[in-house]
Amino acid sequence: MITADYTLDTLGLFCPIPVILTSKKMKKMAQNQVLEILSDDEGIKKDMPVWCQDSGNEFLDLIEDGSVLKIYVRKKMKEASNENK
Repeated sequence: MITADYTLDTLGLFCPIPVILTSKKMKKMAQNQVLEILSDDEGIKKDMPVWCQDSGNEFLDLIEDGSVLKIYVRKKMKEASNENK
């Protein structure tokens, strides 16, 4: 089981809001900390892995718990060659 440092509740919110809120929260977190995102937006299954790849963060897991999706993301340092997003 993954232990999260923070939990972000985005239940009831739909694309692109969960990803936007995740991005804002991750900017405030330290390197290697883990964020658990709670969502009921089916679109996040595709959106979050793409955002992680684009942002340089690590997509750890997606667990379906009834209608709640639990997504785990680890903050990674961006490479110097990446532009600020």
